[in-house]
Amino acid sequence: MSPRPINRSRGAKDRRPQQGRGKSAGNGARPTYTPTASNDRAAVAVAVAAREERSIELPDSIVVKDFADLLKISPVQIIKELMKNGIIANINQQIDRDAASVVASDLGFEVKEPEPAERAAPLEIPSVEEEDPALLQPRPPVVTIMGHVDHGKTSLLDVIRQANVTAQEAGGITQHIGAYQVELHGQKITFLDTPGHEAFTAMRARGAQATDIAVLVVAADDGVMPQTLEAADHAKAANVPIVVAINKIDKGDANPDRVKQQLAEIGLVPEEYGGQTIVVPVSARRKQGIDSLLEMLLLVAEMQEYKANPTRSAAGVVIEAKLDKARGPVATVLVKAGTLKIGDAVVAGGTFGKVKALFDDKGRRLRKAGPSMPAEVLGLGAVPAAGDVWKVVADEKIARSLAGERATELQVETPVSPVTLDDLYKQIQAGQIKELNVIVKTDVQGSVEPIVNSLNRLQAEDVRVRVIHSGTGSITESDVLLASASHAVIIGFNSRLEPGAKHLAEENQVDIRFYEVIYKLVEDVQKALTGLLEPKFEEATEGHAEVRQLFKISKSEAVAGVMVTDGKVTRGSRCRVIRGGGVLYDGKVGSLRRFKEDARDVAAGYECGVQIDGFSDFQVGDILEFYRMERVS
Repeated sequence: MSPRPINRSRGAKDRRPQQGRGKSAGNGARPTYTPTASNDRAAVAVAVAAREERSIELPDSIVVKDFADLLKISPVQIIKELMKNGIIANINQQIDRDAASVVASDLGFEVKEPEPAERAAPLEIPSVEEEDPALLQPRPPVVTIMGHVDHGKTSLLDVIRQANVTAQEAGGITQHIGAYQVELHGQKITFLDTPGHEAFTAMRARGAQATDIAVLVVAADDGVMPQTLEAADHAKAANVPIVVAINKIDKGDANPDRVKQQLAEIGLVPEEYGGQTIVVPVSARRKQGIDSLLEMLLLVAEMQEYKANPTRSAAGVVIEAKLDKARGPVATVLVKAGTLKIGDAVVAGGTFGKVKALFDDKGRRLRKAGPSMPAEVLGLGAVPAAGDVWKVVADEKIARSLAGERATELQVETPVSPVTLDDLYKQIQAGQIKELNVIVKTDVQGSVEPIVNSLNRLQAEDVRVRVIHSGTGSITESDVLLASASHAVIIGFNSRLEPGAKHLAEENQVDIRFYEVIYKLVEDVQKALTGLLEPKFEEATEGHAEVRQLFKISKSEAVAGVMVTDGKVTRGSRCRVIRGGGVLYDGKVGSLRRFKEDARDVAAGYECGVQIDGFSDFQVGDILEFYRMERVS
């Protein structure tokens, strides 16, 4: 095939640039093509659209997968770009806004600053006082059951639930979602299926008080036990009304009158004794008194006038949550205000999502859930924590932003203004405290009453001391949880601290003080109220050494030749001589020598000579523990 000839026609020739073509145009020559104004506008519109498509807004933190979806590119590309910038992250990890901005810019995107108007309000349950009274409507009460172990809390919950299952539902599947509603005379009551004051207080410590009424279960044969008292104190600290259910009245050795007398002694005076506490005899085994108990709960609810606005954006508390293999993250939530609907954008703690489905405690699908109603929610991106506050926001964009902010806060979050005796006076002066909550634990029952009475009498500058719980035995995790939720100080009198409680106290910055003399205890609290408390000192271990040789200087003086095993030895520090696991002597390091020369300090792995003031009875194998006392800020 012969090659195609080159077109050298006039048309082709005219396309070549020629000088003077513009001048000859007026002489009938064909004018050259120039773009019109309409073509200019079209080109600009295309350019602006392209630029806007490459413009993004980022939250404070974002998961790599969500970031890739936002940019509409592969997550692998995002991970590669992060690695170029020295950041190693997988597809499910969160990166902060700064890292995401750098990657987006490298990929040719323009990062916009978030508009202040699109920032949602912080996560908190709206107060009834802030609502328009005309919009408030009565809502069912939310009830938690508490009491001593083996007194029948779970049995009572089961009976209440079974008694309210209709014949049509009896053959159906009833699933456990952590909360359920029962109905009596057309009125509903919500029960939280998390018996025990620990769960109740742990939720309160997270800033969410879900419960309106506490049912205190006391066995008619056992009476008031230590955990009964503890549960009552937890409910009182939360200012929640208490209804007492005396269970096991069918047993032969049941003595309800004795139980009522014991209740009166712990401040829960029954109505028949002239008090305010409603007491209902029940039998979970024989299903007696259940309706009477429910009627009393409705009566308390009527007196308390629990109300909420069902028309506002929904907000509430996560009761429990789990990861279901088939359905993904599933959260049981309690609606405290507003009405939760399918399609709502929700943020819960550090996670968010869109409500895809709602179920009630009987597994039935719901279209919406109103105030005090428990519901199972599908659609969240991750599993929230029990006790997290959740709320509905305008759209998923705001939900993503708010969840990112909250997730960042949770990583560095510490309890707000923990109450300590050291800083108490400053907080009083700042108007932050009007009442000092105290938890007292002693070694014997005889010490409880005089300490509580002495503390209750203390007062200064309109600030009074309130003992919210007292008891005997060691300081437990339950005590620390109550202190954290109630902003209380724990005082131990000849009492010890359980290891788990010690860790929890450090985590929640709970102030724990130990005393052996009541006078000193009361004096310290009084000084804290008036700003005269002496600074607190804590022990800091510097190091340990093992005695290898002995050098007698005189009859009353000796130097120990030691090997420093860890830390360091410092001249002038305190030293304990430990033999056989017990402390033999506690004194001050008088001199420290190395190769006959005085030394200021000696580090681990070196030998030295140590002399301790007032002690010379060293033995080879003794362990020396060196420490100093540091002032706690």
